[in-house]
Amino acid sequence: MLGLAASALTLAAVTALVAGFVRGLAGFGLSVVMVPVLALTIAPKEAVLVGNVSLFLIGLTDIGRVRREADRSAIPVTLLAIACMPLGLWALVALSADWARLLIALVSLGAFVLVVIPLGRIAMPRHPAMGLSGFFTGFFGGFAGMPGPGMAPFYLRGRLPPREARASMMAIFLVLTPLSSALFIALGVGGWREVALALLLFPAVLAGDLLGHAAFGRVTARQWQVSVALVLGTAAAGAVWKLLVG
Repeated sequence: MLGLAASALTLAAVTALVAGFVRGLAGFGLSVVMVPVLALTIAPKEAVLVGNVSLFLIGLTDIGRVRREADRSAIPVTLLAIACMPLGLWALVALSADWARLLIALVSLGAFVLVVIPLGRIAMPRHPAMGLSGFFTGFFGGFAGMPGPGMAPFYLRGRLPPREARASMMAIFLVLTPLSSALFIALGVGGWREVALALLLFPAVLAGDLLGHAAFGRVTARQWQVSVALVLGTAAAGAVWKLLVG
């Protein structure tokens, strides 16, 4: 089916379930989990498109939550991200694989460090922090299909309640992912085969997302912060591994 062996589809479905759970709990992380595994069986650029379409589909289920709980900061961050996304797409097409791996590793590590350093040690005025978040969200979303590391430090360090921070990140994903997917298809980076694969995997993503939402309702603010840090740490570790092994 879709040119993939049954074993590859089974692995993709299990990965989609886990990725959905991470996204439901942390508010992001679906692509962090899904894209590297899919890239083992399809081209990395095509895996990014599958991740983007999956993020958009699951985002449609959270429109009500986003309208109730998202912070207004999501609006300027989203607008900045939209403006910067073409730069990330250009880098994806133009840079060599070695430079791409280095850039992904640096951004992933930077996001992880910003989250795990004690909150009182580093402070940046809100508007510059928002600007940097919008830039890296758009650039990293276009470049690697993973806008989460760009926005997560801002929403964790902004001291919003976890429910509002999580909904704000979901709101940004909901706007960015269809635009990113459309640009990918227009540039010939993937096509309708990847859209079909995302649709096929959606039930597994949805089931995992529902489990993640249920788990979110049972964790404290500190436990949520730790879960977000673990997602970013996983992304950073994977990026460094790819950089080292080539």
